[in-house]
Amino acid sequence: MGGNRGAVCATGILTGAIVFLAVALAVSAPAASAAEFPVKGKPINIIVGAAAGGPNDVAARLLAPLMEKQLGTPVQVINRPGAGWQVGTTELTRSKPDGYTIGYAPIPSIITLYLNPDRKAVFGRKDFQMLAMHVVDPGAIAVRTDSPYKSVKDLVEAAKANPGKIKISHTGIMGDDHLAILQFEKLTSASFAVVSFNSSIEAQTALLGGHIDVDFDNVGTFPGHVKAGTMRVLGIMDKEETRYYPGIKTFEAQGYKLYSSSARSIVMPAGASKEVISILSNAIKKATEDPEHRKKLDEMAFPLRYMGPEETAAFWDQMEAQVKPLLELVKK
Repeated sequence: MGGNRGAVCATGILTGAIVFLAVALAVSAPAASAAEFPVKGKPINIIVGAAAGGPNDVAARLLAPLMEKQLGTPVQVINRPGAGWQVGTTELTRSKPDGYTIGYAPIPSIITLYLNPDRKAVFGRKDFQMLAMHVVDPGAIAVRTDSPYKSVKDLVEAAKANPGKIKISHTGIMGDDHLAILQFEKLTSASFAVVSFNSSIEAQTALLGGHIDVDFDNVGTFPGHVKAGTMRVLGIMDKEETRYYPGIKTFEAQGYKLYSSSARSIVMPAGASKEVISILSNAIKKATEDPEHRKKLDEMAFPLRYMGPEETAAFWDQMEAQVKPLLELVKK
């Protein structure tokens, strides 16, 4: 009987242990699940669909180490330039929605890729999960300091006197710079010789080399050259002047109601779990709150404008509605 009693006791202890273990696992399940992402040591890639050195690449590289600090795993920028962001964006949307591949997505450039049937993009709005907005960089145009153009009006008058002769650049078909040029031509009835480049670096090199006359880009593109005295900004495509170029008037103040910007969002492939989305978006939010990050963005003339996933999605949808009518200008 003593042996049976021992067996019963052993069975009771074993049963109790199993019950305790089951309860413990149930209680700890959410924490264990949260700890699964990211796996320490497994890198998270930020795809940038432009060449290294441009404003989007620089901003992403400023963000990456702070995200790495928050997430506890390597965060690295991967450049995939080509076809005006289409190459990199295609790779992004075809990636697993596991959180290890995210992307820098400039608006409206990404939107125009899938809205234009001629581009035959394999992705659409439904293929993106918004994580955050990082920077909203107003449009701006610059010339060499030895250029005869001192204002936007000077440029317009010269273009009207010499239709199709003045060479101006953008950094991607149907990107924000290209759309701004199309609107500018429509607004002023001036015509230019438009040259497309794959990156801001290429366009700036062409401008400095005298191969083009005017560079259409963004506020954050020109500060180094302005400080060095090699370029002069003619106008800002925003409602207000920017502190980065004191005294430079907006297009509106110069008589041309033209507004444009590159809104740099951070996205991932659609289909991710709410948990992964939350972890990544929170890491980005905390990174943008870092005083050193804000300081570096300011030094680069990148206007920080953080938005969470829902606000970024609403902004994206609003921009999509604004871009659609502009596609008709491209066709013309």
